[in-house]
Amino acid sequence: MSNAPLPAGFEAYGEPSPYLDRIGPLYQCLDGPAPVFAVRILEHHCNRRGYVHGGLLSALSDITLGKTSAWTEDPPAPLITASLTTEFIGNCKIGDWLEARADFHRVGRAMAFANCYLTVDGNVIARSSAVFRVARDRHKTRTTGNGK
Repeated sequence: MSNAPLPAGFEAYGEPSPYLDRIGPLYQCLDGPAPVFAVRILEHHCNRRGYVHGGLLSALSDITLGKTSAWTEDPPAPLITASLTTEFIGNCKIGDWLEARADFHRVGRAMAFANCYLTVDGNVIARSSAVFRVARDRHKTRTTGNGK
């Protein structure tokens, strides 16, 4: 199954890391108004019953939300995940093509709010809702209460 052709517009994810190498391979499509991330479900993504592990769904949501914000904001909003809640609506199994899309509701000065929808064959199997802290001012000098 890992040799199945990629859907049109998808390519290998361009920013690998040791963690992403463990949960991947990940793919991206940058042809539309917002990036789409995807993974072909392989044996190492699944639990003993042969269905995708919920931890993969949550991780893919977090990655999708963070990268979508970074790639669609100018300048990119540096976000730190404060809360991520995932509802598991369906499931997927080995061989399925799992796609993730983010929908940002608001990116403000201090907080950002977004959802991520994970689909297989156009059917939503999970939705994650996230709150992020916007870290734009994290390098500013802070003073203590005594003026130092």
